[in-house]
Amino acid sequence: MKTLFMGDIVGKTGRDAIKKLLPNLVSMYKIDLVIANGENAAGGFGITESLAQELFDLGIHVITTGNHVWDKKEAVSYLSKENRVIRPLNYPQGPHGAPGYGSVVVETSSGRKAAVINVSGRVFMNLFDCPFRTAKAEAERLKAETDTIFIDLHAEATSEKVAFGYYMDGLVSAVVGTHTHVQTADEKILPGGTAYITDVGMTGPHTSVIGIEKDQIIERFLYHMPMKYEVANGKGLLCAVVIETDDKTGKATAIQRLMLTN
Repeated sequence: MKTLFMGDIVGKTGRDAIKKLLPNLVSMYKIDLVIANGENAAGGFGITESLAQELFDLGIHVITTGNHVWDKKEAVSYLSKENRVIRPLNYPQGPHGAPGYGSVVVETSSGRKAAVINVSGRVFMNLFDCPFRTAKAEAERLKAETDTIFIDLHAEATSEKVAFGYYMDGLVSAVVGTHTHVQTADEKILPGGTAYITDVGMTGPHTSVIGIEKDQIIERFLYHMPMKYEVANGKGLLCAVVIETDDKTGKATAIQRLMLTN
C-alpha cells in the first residue's frame, strides 16, 4: 500500500498546487491513500465546509488539522458531522467534550483499511492533553480494525517530535510531523518499522514566509507592530512524503520526501 501525505495546505495557492500536481503524483506513485493537513486552507487560517469538500473532490481522503482548527466558526459544527476532517485527539475535553473526531478509519481505493490519528504537541503550543499517552492508547484501540495507522503530529519542537516518533515506533505505520511549514530532511524508517519525518513541510506559496507575504513578516520582525497577515501569491509549492507499508504487518518499508512546484 502506498500513501501520500501532504503538508499544511495554505490558502488558494496551496489548493491550486494540489489541483495541478496531485493527479500526476497519484498516477506516478500508484497511491492508494491521500492524507493532507488542511488547517490553513481558508486564507491561511482555519478550514470551512466548502473548502474541505473542494479538497475531497481533488482526491484527498482524510484531512488533518491542528491549532488553527477552530479559526473559522463553522468548523465547530462541521467537524461534528464530518469524520474525514479530524482535529487533535488530545484536545482538552470540556463539559460536553471537544467537537469532532481525533481519528478515523477509512477504506482505501484498493479496498484496504487504514487509520489516521491527529495529535498536537505541547512544547511552545497550547496546553493539550499528553500526546504520547493519548496517541498510544488510540493506536492500540485501532489495532482491532487495522495495523496500518498514520499519525499527524502537529507540533513545534523538533525534540518533542523525535521523541514521539521513537515512542510510537513499532506501534504505527508512520509519524508525520506538521505545523512548522518547513520541510526537514530527516525522513527514515525507525528500528521498529515506523516511517518518520520531523516536518513534511507546506503546500502553499513558494515565495513566502511559511505561506504569508514575506514583506509583512519582515516588517513585523523589524517594528513589532500588529498587522493583518495575507497569504502570498505566485508559484505554488507542494511538500509531501510517499510512504509504502506492508499489507500484512502495517509496518513501513519505504518513505520518500517530495518537494514540487507548479
